[in-house]
Amino acid sequence: MTGPADSTVALAALVRALLSSQVAGASCLTYQELAKALGLVPPGTISRIAAALEQTMREDVEAGRPMVAALVVSRMNGLPRRGFFDLAVELGRFPADAERHYAAWQSECTAGFKKVHGNGA
Repeated sequence: MTGPADSTVALAALVRALLSSQVAGASCLTYQELAKALGLVPPGTISRIAAALEQTMREDVEAGRPMVAALVVSRMNGLPRRGFFDLAVELGRFPADAERHYAAWQSECTAGFKKVHGNGA
C-alpha cells in the first residue's frame, strides 16, 4: 500500500527525469506544461506538481546539486511561485532578503541548466 508521500516521491522522480531531458538552450517549463507532459489531469494537478517540485528541492539541496525546480515557472510572470522562494530560503539556498531572490533564482537556473546538460559539476 502506498500513501501520498510515496506518490510524491515517485512523481518527483518523474519530474526530475523530464526536466533532465530538456534540450540544451530550452526555456523553463510552466507548471501547466510540466503537468501536461507528465499526463496529470485535474483536479489537484498544480498542487501535486508543487509537492513533487518541493521534494526535488529537498533532495537537490541535500545532495549539493542545483535545484531542478528552478526550471519551472508560472505562465503569469515567468517566475517560480512564492512557495519555491519560501522553501529555498528555508533550505538555506536563498537569502532571506526577498529583494535578492530574483538574482538567486537566475543563478540557480544557470546552474540547473548546466547541470541538466552535463556542463556543470
